[in-house]
Amino acid sequence: MGKKHTKIKRSFGDQVVQVIIYVVLTGFAISTVLPFLYIVAGSFATEKEIVERPFFIIPRVISFNAYKFIMETGETFRGLRNSIFVTLVGTAINMLFTTTFAYPLSKKDFKGRNIILNLVIVTMVFSGGMIPSFLVIKNMHLLNTYWALFLPGAISAFNLVIVKNFFEGIPKELEEAAIMDGCNDFWIFAKIILPLSKPVLASISLFYAVGHWNDYFAPMMYISNPKMEVIQIVLRRVVLLANGVATDGSMLDYGTLGAPPDKAVKMAVTVVATVPILLVYPFIQKYFTKGAMIGAVKG
Repeated sequence: MGKKHTKIKRSFGDQVVQVIIYVVLTGFAISTVLPFLYIVAGSFATEKEIVERPFFIIPRVISFNAYKFIMETGETFRGLRNSIFVTLVGTAINMLFTTTFAYPLSKKDFKGRNIILNLVIVTMVFSGGMIPSFLVIKNMHLLNTYWALFLPGAISAFNLVIVKNFFEGIPKELEEAAIMDGCNDFWIFAKIILPLSKPVLASISLFYAVGHWNDYFAPMMYISNPKMEVIQIVLRRVVLLANGVATDGSMLDYGTLGAPPDKAVKMAVTVVATVPILLVYPFIQKYFTKGAMIGAVKG
């Protein structure tokens, strides 16, 4: 006879609490998504619609003139190209230094392990400050180079601790078997540790990538060459300073819908700056929760 599966019957109070939780979470989700949908819709709207309708998620008349304008100016896509380069190269450097530093720290018999680990943790609380950091970058002749964006944050202490904790959870028997087969530390790290650490590596890579993509303070401090500007600097200038189409003096033909309003241009640049990093999430979503939680809960 097969086993009968009995369902746990929830009390009326538990059901009410569950409904309240779902309602609250749904409200938070809607409040997060709606502003972005409005920005996307506004980037396709005409000036008349933006003036007449304070909020909408579907424009009555769709206009691509805002995107036509930012494509013509060129600075938005130049910034996008620079941001993609900074994010890819910066994340690769971050993961190289983080994983190679975390691996020896995960060894219980590593001499000086606790001292080094404590020094790493201190950096999570104290930093040199803005002016000393700028002077260091300047004296190292890194101003107006992308190295100024890569090297200062090459290792995040928080991410390092997560990766170290994950490495400590990998069974030592695998390493011992590899040593018996003649593998050295490098091949153990490359052939055993890294392949088994895909969840945490994907999660930490996402943390680093989002940090590089959204960072505007470091590029604003260290980069003054317009050709090296990242998308966040372009977005900041367009949103805060630019008056957009009215003063651009271009000969673009915007058709019967007319030139796009400044607000639509700002929204279009915001969409261009946001969508690329959003497209990364679906590819590593299955690793994200598992990797972050496993690395975080282990002491």
